[in-house]
Amino acid sequence: MTYMRNEPEDLAMGDYELEERQALRRVAGLSTELEDITEVEYRQLRLERVVLVGVWTSGTLFDAENSLQELKLLAETAGSEILEGLIQRRDRPDPATYIGSGKASELRDIVAATGADTVICDGELTPGQLRQLEEVVKVKVIDRTALILDIFAQHAKSREGKAQVELAQLQYLLPRLRGWGGNLSRQVGGRAAGGVGIGGRGPGETKIELDRRRIRERMAKLRRQIKEMYTARETKRHRRQIREVPAVAIAGYTNAGKSSLLNRLTGAGVLVEDALFATLDPTVRRARTPEGRVFTLADTVGFVRHLPHQLVEAFRSTLEEVADADLILHVVDGSHPDPESQLAAVREVLAEIDGTGEIPEIVVVNKADAADPVVLARLTMKERHSVVVSARTGSGMGELMAMIEQELPRLDHEVRMLVPYDRGDLVARAHSEGEVLSLEHTGDGTILHARVLAGLFAELDKVSKPVETV
Repeated sequence: MTYMRNEPEDLAMGDYELEERQALRRVAGLSTELEDITEVEYRQLRLERVVLVGVWTSGTLFDAENSLQELKLLAETAGSEILEGLIQRRDRPDPATYIGSGKASELRDIVAATGADTVICDGELTPGQLRQLEEVVKVKVIDRTALILDIFAQHAKSREGKAQVELAQLQYLLPRLRGWGGNLSRQVGGRAAGGVGIGGRGPGETKIELDRRRIRERMAKLRRQIKEMYTARETKRHRRQIREVPAVAIAGYTNAGKSSLLNRLTGAGVLVEDALFATLDPTVRRARTPEGRVFTLADTVGFVRHLPHQLVEAFRSTLEEVADADLILHVVDGSHPDPESQLAAVREVLAEIDGTGEIPEIVVVNKADAADPVVLARLTMKERHSVVVSARTGSGMGELMAMIEQELPRLDHEVRMLVPYDRGDLVARAHSEGEVLSLEHTGDGTILHARVLAGLFAELDKVSKPVETV
């Protein structure tokens, strides 16, 4: 009897999450929002039919087109349909409309001709630029930062991830909060206070000031919650450090294949999707080197060019998994048109996290099965401490595990001790945390010959006897 591949018993946890996510994709053409954008005060993102626009200020045309192509992938990940893309060559973005009045008029004509309802700009716009560009094109305008925040909001699963994303969104929204028409002048106080007497009269707060105050209160509450959740994460991390289990962190550009690599090395079964920022919540799993040594492997959030600083700040507790690691696996997509820029973008973000500068790094060039051999040769020549793998086919995994074992903290103490039978837990720790060379069971206990770290050596020294003195 044959079974279909998608039978429930064959689905991993990540497969269920992927089915759930795809079932909730936005349907193009269906919207419950008002057609006139001036009729609403605070609008939610609506990404359906989109025109992209970028400003090319430096670098080559290839760099500008590559950046706009990445914006296209981000917009498609958020659930939109891309209709057109524009690039404007300028020394610097226009302070009024980001792309200048002439290009803004051309953009308005393209929006009208294509029937687009959203314009996405490849950069972070000021509140004034957003407002003035909207007045010209007559549809909603959002920037790259808002787009990335929207993707994070869709993909966050854990309580900590949702709190971090909400905090980043509120930080972005606060200086951009605005109303239309009479909404700005609605005030609380005087007769509007409902006759509360002293303290309730006077001009009071406008509605927008009241909203800003509520946002600040919500941000303060979220920071407290994240701090509490960080304490729990720190406790788990401290427990691993006491046991002296080496930690390896997987970092890299978004969609480089970090989750696929984790699944290949540990069988974690986390969600894998060909999309940007498919997984946000960090996953920690145990793995073993070819010699049997145990270490932890942590998958972290992906990076991207110009990652919004609000996200770096909000996800700082998550990114500290990298700072506390003994080794970083820097995953890069070997099939990408410009993998060197991905490496540079990730290292730029890691430089903002204290303590990452001294951690050893292995550059893992992934997707070797789809990459150009010339590009792979160029990468391995530039990055001397690198390995070429394919998480999809499994090629190169043996070489990668050998490099990981070589880079893990050394087992400095070689012991040959008689361990009492009532302390079999120490023998088990030698198997899991060290390298056991030989075991011999005698009438008085177990003769353990192993290489171990300093913490386990101290524990063995308290209860065991050197074999030479027996």
